[in-house]
This record gives sequence, C-alpha cells and structure tokens, in this order.
Amino acid sequence: MFDELKKTAEAAARELIEIAKLEPGDLMVVGCSSSEIGGHKIGSDSNEEIAGAVFSGIYGVAKEKNIFLATQCCEHLNRALIVEKEAARAYGLEMVNVVPQKKAGGSFSTAAYAVFDHPVAVEELHCAKAGMDIGDTLIGMHMAKVAVPVRLSIKRIGEANLVCARVRPKFIGGERAHYDESLK
Repeated sequence: MFDELKKTAEAAARELIEIAKLEPGDLMVVGCSSSEIGGHKIGSDSNEEIAGAVFSGIYGVAKEKNIFLATQCCEHLNRALIVEKEAARAYGLEMVNVVPQKKAGGSFSTAAYAVFDHPVAVEELHCAKAGMDIGDTLIGMHMAKVAVPVRLSIKRIGEANLVCARVRPKFIGGERAHYDESLK
C-alpha cells in the first residue's frame, strides 16, 4: 500500500511540474491530509507511514527538478509552512519558531521537517508557482497570483481528492490588449 501511495504521489508531482512549467528554484506548496488518504475525515486519523510515503514520492521529484517544496501544516499551526532555510532566504520569508508534530502540524509536515536538510517554519507565503492539495486542505492562500486549476490524470491519492493549481501572469489592458499565448 505505501509503495503504491509513493508511486501515485510521485507521478502526480511529475505531471504537475511539467504542466506548470516549473523551473529550478520555483516553489511548490503541498497540503496533505494523511487521514483523508486513509479514508478518514481530515484531522481525525493522522498517519505517519502514509504521510511519509506520499512525502517521499513528491519530495524525490521536487529535489530531482531543483524545485523548493513548502509543506502546509494543519490548522492547529494556522497553516504555517515547512520549507528549507534556503527557500526562506531566497523568497524573503520570515521564519517562525515551531516544530510540527503529528497532532499539531500534521504527519506530512512532520515528515518534511525530519527529511529536509535545514527545515524552518514560516507563517505564510504567497509565492508558490504550483500546488497540490491532497485531501481538501485548502492551499490557495499560499499561491502567487493568478492561480488557475490544473487537471491531472491522477484524481486521488489513496482515498483523498487531489486538486492542483499553477499560476500564470495577470492579463492586463482590457479588450484592445494582445497576450503572449505561451504564458496562459
């Protein structure tokens, strides 16, 4: 089961990174409910093994593509994020002092904190170029403007809904304006 979750998460991350045209140094946010993946109500059955498998699949791809990963904590930490210190510095994010735990932050961010080279917490960010919402965790607040939905071939990880997004530049100028079609 865990191997299948890892493979599914990896495939979804690859597909999103390709569709969103992420480049090295871009930031991707992931919110993940291991409870939902396991078929339970969000926040009711946090599972470290499930979270670890899914994190491993996504992080492996992000690392391979040199994409910064931000993991969203649960509402008990006000949806703070765990990132590498290098990402916090690169994006000018203010670091805060908290260490996620299974019941305060969630198993997914706890896995990230254990694996990242230099994990730090940040209270907020608004610069993610793409995002994965696994289990209806509401990641939109962390996306840069303008977020648009991405339809992947993968719709679920385990029992959890998978909703993804990417960003595009704002369209400005009104009806007379012409746009670069490659940026849509």
